Amino acid sequence: MPPMRIAIAGTCGLAQYIANLLATQSYHTFIVLSRNTNPTMAARGWQIIQVTYTNASDLRYTLAGVDTVISTINGDAQLALIDAAAAVHVRRFVPSEFEGSPAVRPIHDVFDYGRRAALSRLQHYESRGMGFTVFTCGIFYERFGPGGMRASQIGLRSAIGGEGEYMMDIRNCKAKIPYYNSAGQPVHVCMMSARDVARFVVAALDLSSWPRELRMKGERMTVSEIVSIGEVLRGRDFERANYTKESLQDDLTVAQALRDDIREQRTQHLIVTADGRYDFGSFNLNSMVNVIPQTFQDWLGQAWSS
Repeated sequence: MPPMRIAIAGTCGLAQYIANLLATQSYHTFIVLSRNTNPTMAARGWQIIQVTYTNASDLRYTLAGVDTVISTINGDAQLALIDAAAAVHVRRFVPSEFEGSPAVRPIHDVFDYGRRAALSRLQHYESRGMGFTVFTCGIFYERFGPGGMRASQIGLRSAIGGEGEYMMDIRNCKAKIPYYNSAGQPVHVCMMSARDVARFVVAALDLSSWPRELRMKGERMTVSEIVSIGEVLRGRDFERANYTKESLQDDLTVAQALRDDIREQRTQHLIVTADGRYDFGSFNLNSMVNVIPQTFQDWLGQAWSS
């Protein structure tokens, strides 16, 4: 593939991983779209372009000549980015997904954050020549690291972005997991580190064509196995609270009655986990690129080694 010009929208931890890989391990040029000047990222030698997502003409000007847009932003800002990209004939667009497959999400998704509208807009522009691909990876390992995802500048506004706020609290040796789904089967999730997700995305840039969805496999395991790895790391059994789909619904009802928004959101995250939001059984990207992802056990050991 000839060198391409890539635009990365957003400055979160995943965006920075992608930018660093493009800068150090690819021949593609790139720009980073940021709402502010971001001198820290600019100090790395990266081209940071300050944008206002409500200024359509400014966005179109910025994206002129870009081959591929990789978005890590949501909501109206992403919709404006999609419109601008289509207007200047960007060839490929990567929406801000990077979790489970959109196919398994419910129509009325409590954690939509504008994703359905973005995919609908992209489908509209696909017939006009702008392709799009969703990168499906499951849960980020970073949820279980020191400081949680926020320590990697991911999920800064999420109710489960902090350390120990989703399923497993390694520091305090506790776990609250959706042990069984509604069919009475163990709940599985797919997982990968944000750094490895970035490696897959950058490697995929050199593929001649992209399907609608590129699924990557890091780990697929039961939530109980995740906790077991945490227990091995700490050398002790965790205080476990094992929930079924039904008991999680009861917990949600209590949270709503108490008007405890944080508890409600965290319980809803466990419910969608039980519903298979982060589980997918087939993978197509691993065989297309030369990327070997790190295992969860190795990643967790390194993350907590200090």
